[in-house]
Amino acid sequence: MIEKAKILEKMSFTLCRRGPDEHGAYIDETAAMLHRRLTVIDPKNGKQPMMESRGDSKIILVYNGEIYNCDELRRELSSCGVTFRERSDTEVLLKAYLHWGERCAEKLNGIFAFAVYDQRTKSLFLARDPVGVKPLFYSEACGGIAFASEIKALLQLPAIKPEIDEEGLCELFFIAPGRTPGSGVFRNISELLPGECAVFKNGNLTKRQYFRITAEEHTHTRKQTIEFTRYLIEDAVKRQLVSDVPLCTFLSGGLDSSIISAIAAKKYSDQSRKLDTFSVNYTDNKKYFRKSIFQPNSDEEFIDIMRSHIGSEHHEVVLDNHDLYDALFDSVKARDLPGMADVDSSMLLFCREVKKDFTVALSGECADELFGGYPWYHNEDILFEECFPWSRSQQIRCSVLKKGLLPHGEEYVHSRYADTVRKTDVLPTDKPHQRRMREMFMLNFRWFMQTLLDRKDRCSMYSGLEVRVPFCDYRIVRYAYNMPWTLKSLDGREKGIVRAAFSDILPEEIAWRKKSPYPKTHNPIYWKLCVEGIEKILSDSSSPLNEFLDVNGIRTIINYPDEISSPWYGQLMRAPQILAYLAQLNFWFKEYNVKVI
Repeated sequence: MIEKAKILEKMSFTLCRRGPDEHGAYIDETAAMLHRRLTVIDPKNGKQPMMESRGDSKIILVYNGEIYNCDELRRELSSCGVTFRERSDTEVLLKAYLHWGERCAEKLNGIFAFAVYDQRTKSLFLARDPVGVKPLFYSEACGGIAFASEIKALLQLPAIKPEIDEEGLCELFFIAPGRTPGSGVFRNISELLPGECAVFKNGNLTKRQYFRITAEEHTHTRKQTIEFTRYLIEDAVKRQLVSDVPLCTFLSGGLDSSIISAIAAKKYSDQSRKLDTFSVNYTDNKKYFRKSIFQPNSDEEFIDIMRSHIGSEHHEVVLDNHDLYDALFDSVKARDLPGMADVDSSMLLFCREVKKDFTVALSGECADELFGGYPWYHNEDILFEECFPWSRSQQIRCSVLKKGLLPHGEEYVHSRYADTVRKTDVLPTDKPHQRRMREMFMLNFRWFMQTLLDRKDRCSMYSGLEVRVPFCDYRIVRYAYNMPWTLKSLDGREKGIVRAAFSDILPEEIAWRKKSPYPKTHNPIYWKLCVEGIEKILSDSSSPLNEFLDVNGIRTIINYPDEISSPWYGQLMRAPQILAYLAQLNFWFKEYNVKVI
């Protein structure tokens, strides 16, 4: 029993960064439910695990996230005779489960991962939000089931080893920083899919998809589509402004963050409050910025226009390039896997600064995936290629691997691509272009978007900052999926429908600004640090990566960084980020004591 208690304590402690405010536990002879709390709503109440008696049994809940339709659910449950002791969304969720059972997940609008244990039946119910904003990993390697918000907690169990096999290596070298949906990369660790729930009872795990993206006819006119798009986005933002702790927004001067900040600033102004906004930049970035097809301009002038327009109290976080490199390794610990290199480490450092004064932030992620914001939606030469558009060629990945290693890597990638396309729901009346746009939507939703949500959750929660993403409201997802491309790309522009819906509340320069991605450093100091880092790995015979890397392939990247024709992943991972990713991967093998079997 003493050994068991120590293991549970270690599991709980691994998640203290996600929940720095409180911790609690329920333990009996069959189950252990542990919780770390980040207090956002009703600080005095909402303590977890939360228990409720039902007959001669107890129902125990642990939950991470926020429920945005809490008021409606409370009213509906109250009308059915359900009573409440407090105003926390935790109690609403528990009472929803007691009233509706497993169907409660279908009632929720929010970001969540939760587990409910029934003491009498010895059964466990798990559920993850429809879009996958909050993580929920699990393993059956322990003789029962273990679950957690992060992989690191599961690795504290003696039965769950930090091991990977050939499939895990394919994930790391050919898919990463993305992950196959449901994969935990480590052997015997999986993740519930977005919109999936599960029941574990009598040693059996039964999963079902309670939320699906299905094809339906779009019946709205142009005018109605503009109006309904605006309603959905405004409603999602306003719901997510509810907080009992300080709240701010991220503001890049781009369309999506500007819409969220404008709506938030108006609501705050109506309450005689001033909104705080935050942006991220890098030392001397203006001096070294270079335009590209993916990043046509820098953010500063647009942030200033928007800050002035909405009257926010704006804060610019400027990151040092040495700190940016050093934080690559903290971001691995945050994510339990190598990630998007400095795209991750910058987010981690940025959120660390924001957390000094705020506990909740709103961010504009995922509008591009849903409303066709990326160049690959608009380039007909790319659109119909049978590949992931953010990683079209595996050549650069193959070039860094020793010859003959993972010979089926490219086949592995294509099978994952083909499986997503095959499962895309379409209408019999869809013409080839509309069908392909549905496939492209699902490729982005299931893969690229999940990578960004992984990054956002882990790198923010590492500092105990909750970042909400209003565009991930499942109602917006469903509506956008069935919107014809001619409306989605209204007036021939990326996210044209969103621009049209909000052009009246934004300065013209913002409403029609060409898309520019998350800012990255252009400082040569960072490139120098990345090169030095990989040189140390190559010269150290004890480096785990040396059994995988082709030295000539790495030297080619170092000597000819501008000749990389296809990025490793997306728009931001080019030569510096490739070297940084490999440095992260080497660190991960050592830090997690990973064994290849």
